[in-house]
Amino acid sequence: MTTVNQEIDDGSDLPGQRPRSLIVTIYGLYAREVGGWISISSLIKLMHALEVEGPAVRSSISRLKRGGILEPERYDGHAGYALTAQARGILDLGDRRIFSRPRATLTDGWVLAVFSVPESERRKRHALRSRLTWLGFGTVGPGVWIAPAHAAAETRDALTRDGLLEYVDLFDSSYIGFGQLVDEVARWWDLDALATLYESFLREFTPMQDAWRRRRGKDDEAAAFADYVRVLTSWRRLPYLDPGLPPEVLSSDWQGVAASDLFHGLQRRLVDPSHRFVSRIRTEI
Repeated sequence: MTTVNQEIDDGSDLPGQRPRSLIVTIYGLYAREVGGWISISSLIKLMHALEVEGPAVRSSISRLKRGGILEPERYDGHAGYALTAQARGILDLGDRRIFSRPRATLTDGWVLAVFSVPESERRKRHALRSRLTWLGFGTVGPGVWIAPAHAAAETRDALTRDGLLEYVDLFDSSYIGFGQLVDEVARWWDLDALATLYESFLREFTPMQDAWRRRRGKDDEAAAFADYVRVLTSWRRLPYLDPGLPPEVLSSDWQGVAASDLFHGLQRRLVDPSHRFVSRIRTEI
């Protein structure tokens, strides 16, 4: 079974609301549209809106630099940091998963990843397992992992980028027995743990949605930015854990769809005022 308490390699080091995860969210949302670079002064102002002060920002930048996510770069005489090519690739792949996650049907079938890595290359084995977990695969057995068929193209892209193709064979497949598919899916994925994460997301961010629905008059753009970055930082790990399973194999009270609707509703409400706030901060350097 694939569990959800593993690190997810989405470019943010560890999921959650740590300053470095917030910084990765900011870069993913706003840096790529202007060449991947943000000045240090602008980033400190943006993080101040998230109640994170300068020393924590600089410490987080150092960790992201060591992790190969950011690299120092000057632009028009201003010091700043840019996304590395590796980080851009991770974020570009992540866009598909985070903002437009498809939901499978039973007729779509499955993709199987069958792999064997020599004992002498254990680090490659760990990297491969981590990548398949990141892609939403469940574990059928040793060296046999499964995901809905819509994951095939993304899997090929990720394994190619990571140099892991030589260890893996991919197969289109359909389930023909013998157990009940609902029971098998519950064995392949830790759905109870994932359901708990969705319920936690709904508890945390439903009040935020309600508060923005009650607002009247001119938007508080700084507040919109802070809320959007926080909700996206919390949301973006969940699509990496949810493979987009067919509704027929999920419980009737599955909260994944409600959580997705909540995120996308907040996104529609907050994206424009948040962007205006960031654009204004950029002009102040």
